[in-house]
Amino acid sequence: MWTTLMKLDLASVGLALFLGLIFLVLFEIIRINSYRSQTPPGPRPLPFVGSLPQFLKNPMEFVRSMSQYGEMSTMYLGRKPVIILNTIQVTKEALVQETFSGRPVLPLIEWITNGLGIIMVTFGHSWRQQRRFALHTLRNFGLGKKSVEDRVLEESRYLISEMLKEEGLPFDPQRLVTNAVANIISGLVFGHRFEYDDHQFHLMQKYVDDFLQLPISHWGRLYNEFPTLMSLLPGKHQTAFASMSKLQPFMQEEFRKHKEEKDPSNPRDYIDCYLDEIEKCKDSEAEFTEENLMHCVVDLFGAGTETTSNTLRWALLFMIKYPDVQDKVQSEIDQVIGQTRQPLMDDRTNLPYTYAVIHEIQRFANIVTFTPPRVANKDTTVGGQLIPKGVIVMPLLKTILQDKNEYSTPYEFNPAHFLDENGMFLKKDSFIPFSIGKRMCPGEQLARMELFLFFISLMQRFTFLNLEGQRLSLKGSVSVSSGPEPFQIRAVPR
Repeated sequence: MWTTLMKLDLASVGLALFLGLIFLVLFEIIRINSYRSQTPPGPRPLPFVGSLPQFLKNPMEFVRSMSQYGEMSTMYLGRKPVIILNTIQVTKEALVQETFSGRPVLPLIEWITNGLGIIMVTFGHSWRQQRRFALHTLRNFGLGKKSVEDRVLEESRYLISEMLKEEGLPFDPQRLVTNAVANIISGLVFGHRFEYDDHQFHLMQKYVDDFLQLPISHWGRLYNEFPTLMSLLPGKHQTAFASMSKLQPFMQEEFRKHKEEKDPSNPRDYIDCYLDEIEKCKDSEAEFTEENLMHCVVDLFGAGTETTSNTLRWALLFMIKYPDVQDKVQSEIDQVIGQTRQPLMDDRTNLPYTYAVIHEIQRFANIVTFTPPRVANKDTTVGGQLIPKGVIVMPLLKTILQDKNEYSTPYEFNPAHFLDENGMFLKKDSFIPFSIGKRMCPGEQLARMELFLFFISLMQRFTFLNLEGQRLSLKGSVSVSSGPEPFQIRAVPR
């Protein structure tokens, strides 16, 4: 009899669990349908996991397919809807609004940043004060001015010297290019450059890269969906968190040196100014602390290194892939500047083809497929479509930079996209690789300067060639900033 009762109890429990599961699935379907009635069209999401299976299978192809739903579309990362902006028109309409100045509160970002820093923190008083301070301080140290131009030109000489050591033999340019770009932001933030063989310099780059790649990785997405569970499990997310911890001693040593050596009447760099601000600021809500200083430095170093170095690596790859373009660039540079005088930013107007090539490199490489997410802080309307409060919004730069109404051959590398009928440089309003609005890249001026001066300096001194029998791939990595897959080149002195 007890056996019979136990079987009945187990059957009842099993039935209850089954009915409960059915109820949860039905509830989830109703919830999703309710959201779908309020948001732009998109692929039908699965209960609980949304569009993640399709996205993870082929991220770039899935992203590309979103434009078929119109100017705006909706995908689901897990249970959360994300509205994708597919055209320049709706992107401009949305991002210039104060409504979309904030970032979503994501478990992964909270764990990494503790709500501190400049780039990924949500909108608020502290973020406004930190961004204002960073922009003001970096401008004072020459951001966009002649002093930084001179610094880039000096670093380009170091980069050229290192490439000459390769003696025209095959090498991977990633480390050299990254070192050169990282040294520019290092000069502004730390007050000095690093030697290319500095072990600590390389470790810092690695640690920063570890957690910059995390948000876009499978591990990062899983952590945002299941933070409690993932915090207990091993994986690359744990490696990234460990890297953040390993960065702390390095940063603390830099702060210690700055405290010992700084002169309040003559600050040398961003860290000096920030340490002074910690002492002077009476606004506790602005959060000027050494912990926040560390996160701000990491943000500036990471953002100031990865995107520009990846773009320059794409530039080298495209010059090898399209040798006729490389020939035309070198010919124009030889006529206007020659092979001995270093380039200046003032040379831009006299180098229309080269300037167009740099813009086409940025467009075609599209290193930031998605701009970092924004969130609506109230119910609002974009493109005639209601966007509910709290919903994540992401402009899809890939479709904007491949708009066939803006670019005649959007899927081909074609510098003519940025040239008028007279061969002069043609500015395009749809070209927004640094985003727009209050969250646009604070280092845009610096990045434009670096791309122009580094690129021309390299084209002056070298012809870049492929290895015999090597087939170069134009496939990019899926990360926060998409770089080309590792490749080897030959830099033959001219």
